Amino acid sequence: MRTVLTGLAVMVLTAALGLWAAGAADLPDDAFPRVVAATVVTAVGGSVELSGDAGVFARTRAALTVLPLSVTLAGALVLGAGFLRPLRHRAVASAGELAGWAARLAALWLPALIGLAFAARQTFAVDVGSGTLSDLADLFDAAPRIGFTTEVPLTVLFGLLWLAGVLLLALLVARGAPLPGRLLRRQEAVRPAAHAMVELLLACVVVALVTALITAVARGHGATVWALVLLGLPNLAWLALTLGLGATWDGRVDGPFALPMPPVLDEILRTPDVTALDLGSLTAHDGRMWWLVVVDAVLLLAVAFRMAVRSPSRIRPWQHALHLAVALALSVLTVCLTGRVSAHYGLSLLGIGDLGGDLTGELLLRPRVWQAVGLGALWGLVAGFLGGLLARPVRRGGSVDGVMRRRRGPV
Repeated sequence: MRTVLTGLAVMVLTAALGLWAAGAADLPDDAFPRVVAATVVTAVGGSVELSGDAGVFARTRAALTVLPLSVTLAGALVLGAGFLRPLRHRAVASAGELAGWAARLAALWLPALIGLAFAARQTFAVDVGSGTLSDLADLFDAAPRIGFTTEVPLTVLFGLLWLAGVLLLALLVARGAPLPGRLLRRQEAVRPAAHAMVELLLACVVVALVTALITAVARGHGATVWALVLLGLPNLAWLALTLGLGATWDGRVDGPFALPMPPVLDEILRTPDVTALDLGSLTAHDGRMWWLVVVDAVLLLAVAFRMAVRSPSRIRPWQHALHLAVALALSVLTVCLTGRVSAHYGLSLLGIGDLGGDLTGELLLRPRVWQAVGLGALWGLVAGFLGGLLARPVRRGGSVDGVMRRRRGPV
């Protein structure tokens, strides 16, 4: 119970502080707690739907797809660590025992999901200002309202799948976590590479955090920076990782929406049509963006070296290359699937399209998935091979069997 409560508390606190820094505490009708609940629901993959109403002669359209990955990451780290804690002194555990521990957490996580899903519901009135638009809204009883609600079954389903993914990843990544005996030999190809990818993704977040804090000190905008850090820092960090690998994202910003990212991204994407975001367009606006390639290369070589050092000495450099290529391709695929953003809001009266100004807007950011995955595999091949070569002179621990003989104790 402590693990679930701590994980939930960390996610709620992270979401609340981030939304407070973004100004959500000033929302009408005491909506702040419900917006926090909705943020946590989306962070675990839950389904939140936007709805609109503007009277008989008007209509609203709204859609939002985004994961607040800072909240997701905070919860995943706490839940994963709590799951592994009672198993930390074990060398081997049966599949049934591991499933039992996971089921205990799921049984406590389930009512938390249901409670969040029912709490994440709210409706707001949209201020149309003064003038002709306000007069039309009053005349046709078309004062626009927009709200959000959750689909409880989908939220429960995706929330449980998210928990299962977190626990499985914790077992794959943690070097000391017990596995069923028949899986021990397979960990030589999986665990070092999986651990390397977690290190890479966390290192990118740390680099982005340091950059954000330096920016906050140098240029101000402290509240905006903290909102980014507490809600979407991994979104930015992992986007930068894929861009440094050479990937391309298509995007567009229109209306009042703004990306919670450096101004250069908003400048590139605020165009009439969907435009490409890649290293070329970034460096055309700011030549320093070529440093993304350098940072990616250094981080990848570092984690490739650490992966090779953790692996048995009999594994050859070309095998390290294959392991890292697969791991990085899967990591890039995950970033592409979780990092996409789509938001739209529009109001129309008497069926006359979306009204302009602050009452309509669009935000779009989507990756070219297979290009990014292919580039990730290529970078993984090169970095894994070089890391294997660099690790050759380093003394390593040997095979899984040798490690097991040193660690084996009562099961």
